[in-house]
Amino acid sequence: MGEDVVLSDEEIQVALESLPGWESKDDWLQRSYQTPGWPHTLALAAAIGYAAEAAWHHPDLELGYARVKVKLQTHRVHGITTHDTALASRIEEIAMWTPSDDSPLDGFPKNWVK
Repeated sequence: MGEDVVLSDEEIQVALESLPGWESKDDWLQRSYQTPGWPHTLALAAAIGYAAEAAWHHPDLELGYARVKVKLQTHRVHGITTHDTALASRIEEIAMWTPSDDSPLDGFPKNWVK
């Protein structure tokens, strides 16, 4: 289990190098995902919720018609810890996954999450 030690600014910047689109703001790790529309917004929010529950670490989510904003903070210490960077990495994998070019799956035919 990860420690509840607040990461330094330098440690957060290193973590952000592998988390495209994520930023550190006001002691939160956060990212907004643009979706193709409301059904995708709900599906992404549910997928994030499932992963967060499995990890027993829960983000704040803000939902709009075509947007999911994710905010992560370890509430016990009021800052960003390895719990947050690890869950952000998993959320990024879930949100941005599409079938590879050599997959038998076609993938969504229109614009996808960005």
